[in-house]
Amino acid sequence: MPENCIQNEVMEKLVETTDEWIKSRTGIESRHISLDENTSDLAYKAAVKALKNASMDPLDLELIIVATVTGDNVFPGVSQILQKRLGCHTIPAFDINAACTGFVYALEIADKMLTSGAYKNALIVGAEALSKLTDFEDRNTCVLFGDGAGAFLLEQAEGRGIQAITVKSDGDTKGHLKLEAYPLKENFKTPDMPRPFIKMNGSEIFRFATDVFPKLINELLNKTNQTLNDLDLIIAHQANKRIIEKSAKTLKYPLKKMYMNIQSMGNTSAASIPLAVDEAIGKGYLKRNDTFAIAAFGGGLTWGGAIIEY
Repeated sequence: MPENCIQNEVMEKLVETTDEWIKSRTGIESRHISLDENTSDLAYKAAVKALKNASMDPLDLELIIVATVTGDNVFPGVSQILQKRLGCHTIPAFDINAACTGFVYALEIADKMLTSGAYKNALIVGAEALSKLTDFEDRNTCVLFGDGAGAFLLEQAEGRGIQAITVKSDGDTKGHLKLEAYPLKENFKTPDMPRPFIKMNGSEIFRFATDVFPKLINELLNKTNQTLNDLDLIIAHQANKRIIEKSAKTLKYPLKKMYMNIQSMGNTSAASIPLAVDEAIGKGYLKRNDTFAIAAFGGGLTWGGAIIEY
């Protein structure tokens, strides 16, 4: 995470809101906002930590996938910048955009590429500097988002690992959650366009997320012939505390086993799940041989999840 931590009291000075309003409706108390680190800088730090934890040399990496909607540039991708900074060989490196579900999409792609036998390992990173796309005059969105990055190192192995994974999408043609892109040109002239920022219909996204989240968990359990009792922990995309609470109630799953760190992170999009998994391991909520589920949902509209034996 960037070192710069912003409390809700700072948001009170930017827009018409209060600390109590933000906490009661989102669960967020603070978020990290980058001052001088771009997305690739955050991705690099997460990748270095993952490689160190796995005792792996970057020269042994065979594949890099970065999930992000906030690249340093439109191109080259964060993944290519990351590959060069790590000093890897000329291995495949590419970015994917599936918004807040991006990390699960990266996990799905890497899983299939490894199980095909084409690659023995992969580094997947969720990295975002959402503050670049946030309108700090829009109180409906600016209180939500934070910056950060997290990474997984995947290897071919028997036994533990990904037990089931699924990703889905349903085109958001109504623009409930979007960031506008460059416009088309007429008569070779670039039209005037204000700088684009994230726009969101919060009530529609809440309805969508609370609908797909429980269904996703049940689908994954059916794939593995397991029940909720077999899950030691569920780690959801940290978008809104109320989404997680409502989904736990629908699933009839103990809220204490739904890991949350949104209070100190905010919504970090594709970085959300790896950040939460890393923190859950560090704090002892997730231990070796535990079975846990991850679930994400976001712009696209996209959603996806996995059951993993750690």
